[in-house]
Amino acid sequence: MLPLALTSSAPAGADQLIDVLHGLRSLGDSLAPPVATRRGPFGAEESIPGPSHSSAPARRPTAQGEISCPHVPSCVSAPPFPVIYAPTASGKSALAIAVARRVATLGGSARILAADAFQVYRGMDIGTAKPTMAERADVPHELIDIADPHAQEPFTVDDWLEAAEARIAELRARGVVPIVVGGTALYVQALLHGLFKGPPADEAMRSELRAMDPAKRRAELERADPLAATRIHPADERRTIRAIEVFRLTGTPISTHQQQWSARSPRADARLIVINWPTPELNKRINARVRTMMAGGLLEEVRRLREAGPMNSQAREGLGYKQLGVHLDGGCSLEDAVERTKIETRRLGKNQRTWLKRLASGAGTLMVQGESDQAESIAQDIAQQALA
Repeated sequence: MLPLALTSSAPAGADQLIDVLHGLRSLGDSLAPPVATRRGPFGAEESIPGPSHSSAPARRPTAQGEISCPHVPSCVSAPPFPVIYAPTASGKSALAIAVARRVATLGGSARILAADAFQVYRGMDIGTAKPTMAERADVPHELIDIADPHAQEPFTVDDWLEAAEARIAELRARGVVPIVVGGTALYVQALLHGLFKGPPADEAMRSELRAMDPAKRRAELERADPLAATRIHPADERRTIRAIEVFRLTGTPISTHQQQWSARSPRADARLIVINWPTPELNKRINARVRTMMAGGLLEEVRRLREAGPMNSQAREGLGYKQLGVHLDGGCSLEDAVERTKIETRRLGKNQRTWLKRLASGAGTLMVQGESDQAESIAQDIAQQALA
């Protein structure tokens, strides 16, 4: 059983303590800030409310660039669909599957839509922790295996968002509950708040920046965008180049663009659910997952993909695929490659936790604590609210 406990950032009604678990009523409610906290029925902290509010959200105007119920005219009256975001190895897929099964037992139908930048690629199975074929047979999964890792052009967030919006609209029109789940923060952010596209790529500039000495490139980033420099690891060439490119082309730091983008109100027809683990526990889970992947044949998977042809610039950067590729090229021992995979995956987990705090800051977010044992009741409540 996935160990989980739940905390809601949305205030519950004074006579509704159980609403800490039944918090999926409306993302569009006007919620008063909590004035105090108390212990809920499962030991999680919940807010002591201010004045009560209607559970039926009113349609709000759409600001320029904001997503508000796209493609879903009836989204105000329909219950919000779950969007589950969490760091790698946190148990988010298990929670999504549990919710889908509960929806089925309640007489409904659900499909899981993956929000993962690497699960989209065919053949990248073990290293991306795709659901097993048995799990996919039990609960339909979509937005998996929809792109070729050897295609010249990588699969972009625009590609994913277009596909996700189309499927969400179609499923909701048929009365099917879409359950979006993944750890790619950019996908989740784009789905909930809209997409910051920025200027188009300047390939000549990118070639110049790739050829630049890494220390000089890093120094330019720190001058142009000190805030972005604190968020971008010195070894992350792709994000470093993009940040410099945006600044050169617009004269505005990419961090400023992103702050303006993040300030948009989230869409009203979705409910964000996040899973939070203490750092030491999450790191243990990450290390165990990497060991399991290696035992499951990740090295052979990477070898097969490379033998099939060059992987595109995004696919080859996947955790495990990049590090084991260096090993297969003779650049390091297998032990070193595995250790580097663990280190980089833990670093990814840290970045994802930063995104989690940012995404979960809005009212209405449901926060699931990873160390409890209430998985079944949490899945039941999420399913009930998705069908309400």
